[in-house]
Amino acid sequence: MAPAGQHPKDIVNIVQQFMLASMAGDRATTDRYLASNAAITFTGGRKFAKPEEVGRFNAVRYRWVKKAIERWDVTYQGNEIIAYSIGTLYGEWPDGAPFQGNRYVDRFVIVDGKITKMDVWNDSAETLLRRAGLAQD
Repeated sequence: MAPAGQHPKDIVNIVQQFMLASMAGDRATTDRYLASNAAITFTGGRKFAKPEEVGRFNAVRYRWVKKAIERWDVTYQGNEIIAYSIGTLYGEWPDGAPFQGNRYVDRFVIVDGKITKMDVWNDSAETLLRRAGLAQD
């Protein structure tokens, strides 16, 4: 059951605005949606405290990257609201080669309208292994 006043569409809006602001480097907006003690765990178990740290990491891994969001799933656990953004990544690798269809799942935990935890998974490492001839398909 949803916490009082927390409709799934409102939760998706919070996370979507945060994601768009993160991709645009809009720190004022990301700060509005992110709890001050938020934990961000990225691919490979990398820990970050702020979205701009993720941006610096992504600047090395990609020339540019965007998300094609396919769906949202929202669930509730006590006072936490968990929102999943599921879709694919597209963009360019640092060498300029384009890519698309790189699956991702982002998991957000929201408490009192603020994102307290963000976990990110995607297939970029698998794709890079394949490009290097190291994948075991």
